Amino acid sequence: MRELSLVLGTAGHIDHGKTSLVKALTGIDCDRLSEEKRRGITIELGFASLELADGRVVSLVDVPGHERFIRQMVAGAAGIDAVLFVVAADEGVMPQTREHLEILSLLGLRRGIVALTKIDVVDDDLLELARMDVEALLKGTFLEAAPLVPLSSVDGRGIDVLKEEIGRLVDQLRPRRSEGLFFLPIDRAFPISGFGTVVTGTAYSGSIGVGDEVAILPSDVRGKVRGLQVHGKAVDVAGAGQRVAVNVSGVSVDSFEKGDVLSLSGAFEVTSCLDVRFRLLPSANEPLRHWQRVRLHLGTCDLLARLSLLDRGEILPGEEAVAQIVTESPLLALSGQPFVVRFYSPLRTVGGGRVLNVYGHKPRGARARRERLIWLTELNLRLERNESLLEPFVDRGGFLPFRELLRLLQVPAAPLIEEIEGNEEVHLLRAGSDYVLSEKWLKALEAKVGAALKAFHDEEPLLDGMAQDRFFRLLLPGGDLRPAKALAERLLHRGTVVSGDGLFRLPSFVPGRNDLLAERSEALLRFCREREIQFPDIAEARERLALDEKDFKSLLAALRQKGRLFILAESFLLSDEVDLRLQARARTIEGDVTLAAVRDLMGSTRRFVLPLLEFWDSRGVTRRVGDKRVFLKK
Repeated sequence: MRELSLVLGTAGHIDHGKTSLVKALTGIDCDRLSEEKRRGITIELGFASLELADGRVVSLVDVPGHERFIRQMVAGAAGIDAVLFVVAADEGVMPQTREHLEILSLLGLRRGIVALTKIDVVDDDLLELARMDVEALLKGTFLEAAPLVPLSSVDGRGIDVLKEEIGRLVDQLRPRRSEGLFFLPIDRAFPISGFGTVVTGTAYSGSIGVGDEVAILPSDVRGKVRGLQVHGKAVDVAGAGQRVAVNVSGVSVDSFEKGDVLSLSGAFEVTSCLDVRFRLLPSANEPLRHWQRVRLHLGTCDLLARLSLLDRGEILPGEEAVAQIVTESPLLALSGQPFVVRFYSPLRTVGGGRVLNVYGHKPRGARARRERLIWLTELNLRLERNESLLEPFVDRGGFLPFRELLRLLQVPAAPLIEEIEGNEEVHLLRAGSDYVLSEKWLKALEAKVGAALKAFHDEEPLLDGMAQDRFFRLLLPGGDLRPAKALAERLLHRGTVVSGDGLFRLPSFVPGRNDLLAERSEALLRFCREREIQFPDIAEARERLALDEKDFKSLLAALRQKGRLFILAESFLLSDEVDLRLQARARTIEGDVTLAAVRDLMGSTRRFVLPLLEFWDSRGVTRRVGDKRVFLKK
């Protein structure tokens, strides 16, 4: 016996024989509740496993057919890979036959088998009429070419043929991928004495193991996997496409709701705004207005929401639109997940579609709406072609933390890193916390840096380059230094800039030489040497050199950048040579190094000595201890 990660679900009108058919196939009666037995209808979802002739086992989900239980039907159908579409030969196509078919189409089902049941109670003529009725209904739908099997669950006719068709169908289906994050919408929950709480559902993606820490969202309940079962058998690991029962320790069955999602702890965040592609069914009969209240069915949850149309005031029957669904309470969703929308009152299915982006937000202004429509249209095309969403999300963010990209894409880290490393349009930046950037954003940054450095060089031709701190702020204004440093290294590697002595410049830049300013540099340093401890102030020095304000600022900047000149207390000028000479003299003081001791030794005043001592403190030459200074090692 080989377990398959595939789920087959029933669909069809009430009392058309869905549950009886499942029992005929598997021997399992899916009507569990006493009310179901008494009324002869299915109210909750039923589950069974079917072993095929070759030993393969598939899961079967039996859904209710009554119009009052459409919520349960959607919850069951949302997790299936193919449908066993049931129509009774004695009644033919009925209202829920049509509604179930519409729901299946909205949920993105592409494969199935049609079972024409109850042939034991009709003659050949009525059977042929029923067949024609069904074929007319299915024309133009995903079930148009599906096998149609007449059968009876009472006398067994056609059951073996149906099993053969199920085997052929399974051959055509691809198991769901297990690489993603584990995501299990809960459709049942019950306590077991001595073991705790058991939740069941169809795993949409990923895998889970015994001992894993889990979260149940949006109720925000935490627990640990105590045990797992698939098809009634204990397993250590379960994954995508399987019907899974999870025994969760530390969780009360009353602490969460049916419709919540079980996932690995920390893997997902809740949302209340979904970007979607929405289609209003032709059978809706009336338009759906912007911000109209609807009932959203997603996975196993259903909740009230409003439809926000981004480019129109209403959507007409048969039309599609990119839109947003704003829910009245938080939920968990997956990108690409199908959903169904029903009118709030009266309750009837009117449309549905697919989630494009889980973490939506309302665009502000016409331009933002246009940009979002373009972006969401690209997401929709990529989802239709089963392509990666990496580039659209990174292009939109430009530069964003890797953890944020994980949140947006809802994928594990390892395969995402592998995908990034194989994509020339996206780059991973290692900087403590990793960041991701697009090639488009990086080229825009290079253009910005090039323009800023050119303007800087034109303004400060004497400087060897832009100081490191200023350059980092240019790259990421107000940002963390670590990613800015990593970005600078990336630009150096690409040849956008060159650096030396902590300065950044354009590769083509050669520091200019102005003979007059060079002469004035020597004159300024000489003036500082002459004044020594009686430091000249900035205004005095500029007057002495007879320079205009722009040239004098360039001169000061060049000398400070080279470490030849310092500014004390935002006013006084101190040359490097004078600084070393004064340090040497101050170190000869015997006893406590106080302001008064330095003042007396230098023959100066508090006006000059205090800024000097504070400058030494800031440079690590001295350390202040109360009113005294201690010279640190040279």
